Amino acid sequence: MANLARDEGAALLDRFRRYLREHHQPVTRQRDLVAQMVLLSDEHQSVEEIRRRLLDRGEPVGTATVYRTLEVLLESGMVRAHDFGEGFKRYEPTPAQAHHEHLICERCGRVVEFQNERLERMLPIIADEHAFQHQRHRVEIYGVCRECRQRELIVSGVQR
Repeated sequence: MANLARDEGAALLDRFRRYLREHHQPVTRQRDLVAQMVLLSDEHQSVEEIRRRLLDRGEPVGTATVYRTLEVLLESGMVRAHDFGEGFKRYEPTPAQAHHEHLICERCGRVVEFQNERLERMLPIIADEHAFQHQRHRVEIYGVCRECRQRELIVSGVQR
C-alpha cells in the first residue's frame, strides 16, 4: 500500500512539473523539493513543517517559496488545504481514494483520516430531513488521541 501511495505521489510530481511548464512557470529545484515534500507524503503538513523538514534534510527553502509553491499546487488541484482551527493551514495531496474525513487531536495536532460508509449514507438523509439538498460535506472530529491521553495519565501518575 505504501508503494502504491508512493507511485501516486510520483505521478502527481510529474504532473506538477508538466503543469509548471504548461503555465510558463519555472521548474526550480526549490519548487520541486516543496512539491516532493507534500506530494510524496501521507501527512497533513503545515508550511512551517514543510520548511523545517526540508531544512533538516539540508535543503533550506524560504517560507515565501513554500507558500508560492503551495499556491501553484492548490491552483493545479493536486493539493488540498485544510483549516483545523490551529491558526494555520495544513496541506495534503488530493487523494486518489474516495472521500475521507478527519479526526484531529487538540493536544498534539495529529490528523487521522478515516472513511465510514454509514456516515456517507447518513449525511444526505439528514440533509433531506431538514429539506436541504446535500451537495458536499466535510467532517472534522476534534478530540484527544490515544497517545496524548496515555501521556496525560502517566503525567498525572495514573497508569493503565
